[in-house]
Amino acid sequence: MNFKDYQIIIVGLLIAAGAVLSTTILAKSVVEFQKLQNQTIRVTGSASQNVTSDFATLALRIATRTPDLKSGYAKLESDVKAIKEFLTSKGIDEKTINVFSIDSYEYYRRNGAYSSNEIEGYNLSVWVKVSSKDVEKITEVSKSANVLVNQNINITSNGVEYLVSNLDDLKVKMVGEATKNAKARAESMVAGTNGKIGTMNSARMGVFQIVPVNSTDVSDYGINDTSSLEKKIISTVNVTFNVK
Repeated sequence: MNFKDYQIIIVGLLIAAGAVLSTTILAKSVVEFQKLQNQTIRVTGSASQNVTSDFATLALRIATRTPDLKSGYAKLESDVKAIKEFLTSKGIDEKTINVFSIDSYEYYRRNGAYSSNEIEGYNLSVWVKVSSKDVEKITEVSKSANVLVNQNINITSNGVEYLVSNLDDLKVKMVGEATKNAKARAESMVAGTNGKIGTMNSARMGVFQIVPVNSTDVSDYGINDTSSLEKKIISTVNVTFNVK
């Protein structure tokens, strides 16, 4: 090859190298531009509030075991009457007392370790439920209901359920407070980089934890404690903000 051919090759290589370099610079600029445009920060905000239950429910289960249904139903009717008299004597309005349907099932005579096909008798039970905004009165009734055992009434209870009547309104309020908390956390995190929080990009509400006041229990599915008079309601939100 002569000198002119070498010149053409050198010029071609320079042009190719320049094209590669400019493409690299352009690609880097595009990436940096996208990074600047898509900067976001994701934070979890939380809010909690202590509340006192303002509504209570007490469910009492009466059971009997009899050789025939007729005597079983008569026994339960007598027991329900006695329980109603007991509740009204404690100041409970009879209109707030609910008596549910009677459940019954057979039990069979046993031959040694095995059950036969012969019906020996019946197990019957019924629930009596009372609800009131007078939380103290329901609590008092629950503590004294064991006196009914002295009247030959087979009675059991799972205890008082304590509820918060305006829980839905509290949840709405606390979601807003948790979102404010998320923004404050985000602003604190970007303050050291001279950044600023922009618009909210996305938000996802977490589950509510309703637990006793001094409890630290949490659950992925949420907790709804009904055994405690004093409760703590915890709300969380996951929020993504744009960063300026």
